[in-house]
Amino acid sequence: MIYTVTFNPSIDYTVILGDFQLGMVNRTTKELMFPGGKGINVSMVLSNLGVRNTALGFTAGFTGEKIQEMLGDNHVNTDFIRVKEGNSRINIKIRSGQESEINGIGPQISKKDIDELYEKLNKLQDGDILVLAGSIPSVMPETMYSDIMKYLHNKNIEIIVDATKELLVNVLKHKPFLVKPNNYELGDIYDVVLKTRDEVVPYAKKMQQQGARNVLVSMAGEGGVLVAENGQVYESPSPKGNVINSVGAGDSMVAGFIAGFLETGDYKEAFKNGLLAGSASAFHENLATKEDVESLAKIFQFD
Repeated sequence: MIYTVTFNPSIDYTVILGDFQLGMVNRTTKELMFPGGKGINVSMVLSNLGVRNTALGFTAGFTGEKIQEMLGDNHVNTDFIRVKEGNSRINIKIRSGQESEINGIGPQISKKDIDELYEKLNKLQDGDILVLAGSIPSVMPETMYSDIMKYLHNKNIEIIVDATKELLVNVLKHKPFLVKPNNYELGDIYDVVLKTRDEVVPYAKKMQQQGARNVLVSMAGEGGVLVAENGQVYESPSPKGNVINSVGAGDSMVAGFIAGFLETGDYKEAFKNGLLAGSASAFHENLATKEDVESLAKIFQFD
């Protein structure tokens, strides 16, 4: 079974405007609402691709109930912990030429809530996959992902981490199966600017030397790079298309990689499937579906 963990799920409320003006009444031309959070995005795309999984995490208040309802409507299995204080956050995304975001705070997660999460994680079995994705609330230590990996070290579980800065760096010593920074996040860790795939490769290798078994780097229109534990480096531009919504594209890449690897056991095919899923999400208002990925695969020239 595949499990994803989202510590701070959200309702992502996207409003589309013609010309947003500060201090004025602005009227939307279109509104969209989705369950949000990186782990949740991974779960939704996995489900869209026909891969069974369970979304773990924390929800609270009426917004938390709505998140669970929306995930159920999208055929995603959930096993959330209900937090007593606060509400799950609402993240507002304003599209008016450029895209701006206003992200909420989220509920107050207690030690008791965290202990309950560990109880759920303790039930994972050998051969399961665990995806730790996204930021964590400020009430939690920056070692949270690393603490989870340490807690599960006696189980034969493949762990995937999609996070930034210390949250990601701290897990490397535990040898995660896969880490997925983007090129900006990778550059931020090593204090460099990485714009091209050739520039990314040595730093992805450096991250592998620090412990990650596989390093997948997403690069938006530049495509991506995979430094794999089989000693190979795979790199490719993205499929061509009109970018409509970049939110969730990196998470879709993770889901596509997982689905591709489970199906083929081949890193190159998994990388290709990740690129296709990430791009398919970017080219649509909703997250990638199996049909979207299959349609894009027919026209994508992947070497």
